[in-house]
Amino acid sequence: MSINKTQVGRKVAVFGAGNAGLTAAFHFTQHGCKVALYGSAGFDEQIHAIAANGGITSLTQHQGINLQHGGFEYIDCLTTDIKQAVAYSDILILPVPSFAQVPLFKEMLPYLQDNQTLVLMPGNYGSLALNQIKDEMGYQSLQLTFVDAISIPWATRITGNAEIAIFGIKAFLPMAALPASRTEESIAKLQEIFPLTLTPLPNVIAAGLENINFGGHPLMTLLNIGLLENYPGKFNYYTDCCSPATARACAKMDEERLAVGGALGLALKSELQAMNELYDMSAKSVYELNKTSATHGSVNSAPDSSRSRYIIEDAPYLLVPCSQFAQLLNIPVPIVDSVLHLTSALNDDDYFTSGRTLEKMGLGDMTSAEILAKIS
Repeated sequence: MSINKTQVGRKVAVFGAGNAGLTAAFHFTQHGCKVALYGSAGFDEQIHAIAANGGITSLTQHQGINLQHGGFEYIDCLTTDIKQAVAYSDILILPVPSFAQVPLFKEMLPYLQDNQTLVLMPGNYGSLALNQIKDEMGYQSLQLTFVDAISIPWATRITGNAEIAIFGIKAFLPMAALPASRTEESIAKLQEIFPLTLTPLPNVIAAGLENINFGGHPLMTLLNIGLLENYPGKFNYYTDCCSPATARACAKMDEERLAVGGALGLALKSELQAMNELYDMSAKSVYELNKTSATHGSVNSAPDSSRSRYIIEDAPYLLVPCSQFAQLLNIPVPIVDSVLHLTSALNDDDYFTSGRTLEKMGLGDMTSAEILAKIS
């Protein structure tokens, strides 16, 4: 199923019809691109809604808050045919949760062609995992460029059928390519479609370690899980779940992340510095940032179970790689490991094995020097 409108502009294909996918399709179109938006079977409700509506509406106001980036945009191609979506452009954007990256990529793989660029938002080491799968499934000769961004650019929510609310957008978006030698040329290629500045990181490991969800989401959700589950819908996550004590715990875990990055030769930014720069703020602490950020304060929602992506994505796909790198480098990360043990218990899982391990990233049995050489 597809609908087509004629527009002049660079073509880009967006995979996934969730919050980020709809927002990417809307914002890229608003930026002058022609966009194909793909939704897979079982996750295509919004594809049909957009087709019926003729396009995507971005609200100018939501819950009494005035929003930027409002308007209405036709989408050039809406499709549930993955072959059609893959063939639409040489730039393929995957703004999907980390746990959806592998199954989506396996569906795409038979139709991918040389010189296509796949952009993962967030990356969370997805480039390494997908490149490993490409080789394991017999596509070693397929020449792809993977790009990992630290996150999606927007604070956004689907608010209705074919309708979104964009609460804010980052000042810039850091990213890195696999291999790192292609980062500059990849950013040059992608910059014309992105409505914000793209900035380079040293490599895809830096992109994973610089994801700003690392310090807040899994630990802060864990510390508040009783109230979040017992009183669903009663909280604004960033303003209500961050206290002076939880902020101190998050800051201690952030020190562990910085230590791992330092041992890998990466000069990472603290969570506070990164958040201030990304959202053009000058908060003196993570606590102050959570309490005063207009962007985050506008997103009036919070997890209501331990199955929230704040745990099932960020613990196995952000904390597990950090823990694995730490073990390789003989660096203690007691808070990271404690959060992984406890969130595993919450969800009757073992994230140390089910998460994104070095082996799943194609880095098993390698030294840190060998890993850095491989991703360069």
